[in-house]
Amino acid sequence: MATASVSGDCQKELWQRLGEVNDPELDEPITEMGFVERADVTVDGSVEIDFRLPTYWCSPNFAFLMLDGVRKALDQLSWAPAYRVKLHDHMFAEEVNRGMAEGKTFGDIFAVLAEDQDLGALRETFAMKAFKRRQEAVLRGLKAHGLTDREILGMDLPAYDVARFEPGEAAKQKPRYRAALLERFPDRRADDPVFVTWDGQHIPHGALSAHLAELRGVRINMEFNGALCRGLKQTRYKELDVVDGEPTLVDFILDRVPARTAPTA
Repeated sequence: MATASVSGDCQKELWQRLGEVNDPELDEPITEMGFVERADVTVDGSVEIDFRLPTYWCSPNFAFLMLDGVRKALDQLSWAPAYRVKLHDHMFAEEVNRGMAEGKTFGDIFAVLAEDQDLGALRETFAMKAFKRRQEAVLRGLKAHGLTDREILGMDLPAYDVARFEPGEAAKQKPRYRAALLERFPDRRADDPVFVTWDGQHIPHGALSAHLAELRGVRINMEFNGALCRGLKQTRYKELDVVDGEPTLVDFILDRVPARTAPTA
């Protein structure tokens, strides 16, 4: 019974860590996007992950950033397990799986494909979009509570931390915006304004509406891309067959080549 309890705790921790890994373009957890199709703790304590993206042609940059995030999450597990992460049904799955298993960098895995691409710049672009999307959700939540523009823009961290929202997008994004703010500005003082631009500029009281309009454009674009990804994945893998006794999703894009899912428990 104790062993089963430990196994359950490990499984719970595993999914919790994976839930902290975001699709870099959408700023949504890969677990909520359905990209993690299987995440199991085996009898010997090792971890096995099956990962599948919406299309065969998803950008290798995005695939690497997410899988690299998965690898970092697994490295933080409390019992330090051995693990295997496998990407399925992607045009560079073989290169990615071999390279990730060997602990190689993106440039090592995609020596030719990466060329002069700057992953650091790509990460910063995605971080900027996430910062803006999270900030917009909290700002809209505060305005919905009746706070004035002056009250909102004058809010510091102590005031921000005691603000409460009903369950919803603002409540969800409140701690995530705080994390993004402090990651972007780690030396920020507690009495500094919480709401600033990505460049750290003060937002004038009379400019909040225009600022929100800009943030809204970022959110709409990210929400559209998220809906598109979910739709593509659902359309691609929508027929369930049984092959060799295991549930199997049929890949409609690849001439109905079976795409194996996890075995049933």
